[in-house]
Amino acid sequence: MSRPESAGARFRQALQEEHPLQIIGAINANHALLAKRAGYRAIYLSGGGVAAGSLGLPDLGINTLDDVLTDVRRITDVCDTPLLVDIDTGFGPSAFNIARTVQSLIKFGAAACHIEDQVGAKRCGHRPGKEIVSTAEMADRVKAAADARTDADFYLIARTDAIAVDGVDAALERAHICAEAGADAIFVEAAYDLPTYRRFTESLPVPVLANITEFGKTPLFTVEELDSAGVGMVLYPLSAFRAMNKAAELVYAAIRRDGHQHDVLELMQTREELYDRIGYHDYEARLDALFAQGKKA
Repeated sequence: MSRPESAGARFRQALQEEHPLQIIGAINANHALLAKRAGYRAIYLSGGGVAAGSLGLPDLGINTLDDVLTDVRRITDVCDTPLLVDIDTGFGPSAFNIARTVQSLIKFGAAACHIEDQVGAKRCGHRPGKEIVSTAEMADRVKAAADARTDADFYLIARTDAIAVDGVDAALERAHICAEAGADAIFVEAAYDLPTYRRFTESLPVPVLANITEFGKTPLFTVEELDSAGVGMVLYPLSAFRAMNKAAELVYAAIRRDGHQHDVLELMQTREELYDRIGYHDYEARLDALFAQGKKA
């Protein structure tokens, strides 16, 4: 079977072939390759991950579009697994800014994005004190993003944080308006039980994404549980990143304390494993061939 040409088309194909579609967070290009090796059909770049992982900053809307695009390009340059990208509030404030964001993502090889309804000075979706824009303003954001697509298959997800601010009924009403404005799916942030997800999936004409992030407001539901509630996509935004950070802290502390790394080797990927995962030997073979050609000349 021929492969769909665009990243957006590959994302849509993955949605058809896996239900719910598991979307795993990849903090960098190396992790994208590891996720592909593990069999994931779609991967994710978190805005909070860009902020914390690439910049050492909190997830408070500080990072810019260029910060995100740098990480997008690094991932899509080496990994063809379709990439969903967190664009926070769209890097606005205007529709022109949102349009530029979407068109830049497509140029850089992303397959999909999600845009949210928090105010520009946003917070992590699982923290208190969130503020959201009006429903009309969020609809305008979604419409601006949808209209800007230069690839009709690029997948647009509208995220609502309204459950924590105004309750489930208001969030559900807002989700309907976002779907009418052109969203291909709805990201229900900080839902707290399966019946809440079921209310969204049974009411909406588009798929629903569940964000199953550790240490947050949403329980760590299984794929089977979410499937029973009709959820179409399951997102694990920073699972490997959290594990990587914990391992790094343990290794740093052990080497500083003990003066050697003998006791933490089991936490490490070996040199040969790294070479295998990034295709090192294939590159080296090409280098050997070039040297051989040069000697013949």
